[in-house]
Amino acid sequence: MKPLVILAVILGIVFVALAGFYWVTPAGSLPSFFPGYDAATPAIHHHKHAIGALVVALALFAFAWFQSKPPKAA
Repeated sequence: MKPLVILAVILGIVFVALAGFYWVTPAGSLPSFFPGYDAATPAIHHHKHAIGALVVALALFAFAWFQSKPPKAA
């Protein structure tokens, strides 16, 4: 298997986990280095960040899928 495909799959899994984390964690409970952290609004969830992370994950999985096909015979 190509190393780039393996990397894309691993990053896709990380982004799926990140999407779930954004979906269930309020903004005030996010780690301070995460985009969207806001201690002043602890009850807000960042659903747009979660959807964005999920879209990136799906793009990475699609990239891995298309890159994993066997090479064309000459």
